[in-house]
Parts: sequence; structure tokens; C-alpha cells
Amino acid sequence: MARRHASKDEPEINITPMLDIVFIMLIFFIVTTSFIRETGIEVEKPTALTTEPRPQGNVLIAIRNNDEIWMNRKQIELSEVRIEVERARAENPESSAVLIADRGARTGMLVEVMDQVQAGGINRISISADPQGVR
Repeated sequence: MARRHASKDEPEINITPMLDIVFIMLIFFIVTTSFIRETGIEVEKPTALTTEPRPQGNVLIAIRNNDEIWMNRKQIELSEVRIEVERARAENPESSAVLIADRGARTGMLVEVMDQVQAGGINRISISADPQGVR
């Protein structure tokens, strides 16, 4: 009997407002998160003096020095770039593309990939480079 009276007098903490805040924060992060797809390979990027960050790029395409093209963690052919870009653009009409070419990649292949990206409907294209002096 004495225990019942003791528990009745103990203060309680109402956690309902805290749970409301946690759910609101969770919804905020889900709505504002943008997902960046990785290319699937490591590329030795060239360096440049005038690099600037472009966090908006959400279509990443990597070109290796042996002309392999990688997108969404799989190797694709040049003819498939346009289809993949159109698919990515259908998911996000505001897409922009970042081309990550290896320092040994041919310029001709880079231009051909850029052409396919533009044919796929994305006109905002950036070429990725590391800032000089970072390595």
C-alpha cells in the first residue's frame, strides 16, 4: 500500500512535445535531402586554379582514361548516356550534370559525353576538377 502512494507523488515528464519536435525534424530532413548518385569508380581528376564548388549537380558521369563511362555505379556505353540522362531528368527536371573525367581521358570522349548529356535534355553541365595545391 505504501508503494502506491509513493508513485502517485512522483513528478512525471511529458515527452509528447519532444516527440512532436523529433517528427517535425525528421520530416524536414526527408523533404530537404537531395540524393547524389555516385559514379562507382575513383577517377584521378585534373587540377585547376579556378575551381568552385557546385553542390547542385546530381547526375554524375565518370570517364576513365581508357574511355570507359560510368554512371550510377555501372559501366555504360556512349550510346546509353542519353537514355540514362533522360531517365535521371524525368526523376528530377531541375537536374544538372557533372562530368568527372580522368586526367588521362581523351578530350574527344569528354566532348562526345557532353553532347549526349545535352541531347538527353540537361544543359547545365560542369566538369569536375580538384583545386591546385590540394593534393
